[in-house]
Amino acid sequence: MKNLLEVIHLTKVFTLGSLFSRIRVRAVDDVSFHIQPAEIFTLAGESGCGKTTIARMILGFEEPTSGKILYQGKEHKKSDKVWLTQGIQAVFQDPFGTFNPLRTVDQYFFETIRNYRLASTREEAVRLIDEKLRVVGLSFEEFAGKYPNEFSGGQLQRISIARALLTDPRLLIADEPVSMVDASLRMSIVNLFKDLKERMGVSVLYITHDLATAYYVGDRIAVMFRGNIVEMGPVEKVLMEPRHPYTQLLRDSIPEADPRKRWTSRLSLLETEYQEYLRVGCKFAGRCPYVMEICRERMPEFVEVEGVLVRCYKYDGSQGE
Repeated sequence: MKNLLEVIHLTKVFTLGSLFSRIRVRAVDDVSFHIQPAEIFTLAGESGCGKTTIARMILGFEEPTSGKILYQGKEHKKSDKVWLTQGIQAVFQDPFGTFNPLRTVDQYFFETIRNYRLASTREEAVRLIDEKLRVVGLSFEEFAGKYPNEFSGGQLQRISIARALLTDPRLLIADEPVSMVDASLRMSIVNLFKDLKERMGVSVLYITHDLATAYYVGDRIAVMFRGNIVEMGPVEKVLMEPRHPYTQLLRDSIPEADPRKRWTSRLSLLETEYQEYLRVGCKFAGRCPYVMEICRERMPEFVEVEGVLVRCYKYDGSQGE
């Protein structure tokens, strides 16, 4: 089966600091993966691991430092954004931030139809809008003439998905699409992605830190840490039998109930974040309970373990178990 999207040795370097004390941070470091037609592929990891930067490069919002992005076998270049956005659409994290509170939501749909010349009359445009809204469980009558504040977060996220479907994309990039939606509505959005895959053959790049929804919706998953993919394979194998120490930690971690503790934890993480990005060798070596000397010296290559790719010396036979 021909891949719909291929990301090949993708790297993004950001330069931080002043003129005299610049630091080069590899936000995405030599990342490769592919997405097949009618597949939900998940990029998972904690905040700051590089998954959103990858999405921005695929969408053309950021230029890669090196590497290639192929869509339907064609290399994505800066001048090709028009064809790229016709075949690839995005659903972002904050549904309320997607729409201007001073504009009615239907204006965005009509604007998209005009920009892509999807209809020649208003009646035809209304039929198209209603068709896409019904896919997500809404209708034109329910949202025509209304402002964003007249909808719930779950409804607005569904509307965002319907708008993305206007151009009949083959790939949706969903960046944390349920993180700002009420818990009671999250599964309805996740089920919608599964339905789009099964009924319409749409592929989804599902970006999340939530392993529960990743397990439920995904076909394959890549777990990221500090710009690197550390484990990749079928979602059930990766999450039910995690092999990389970071994937094990991610799966076993339990969110703190006290918001103040979570904030303190995040602050302590930020203190080590740059150090981990700049670390030679495995980025996880500073926290890994199985760390070996070679882990601090050289980045491990991928090793295939029962159909799962793992970037860890623990599974390299030359280093011993």
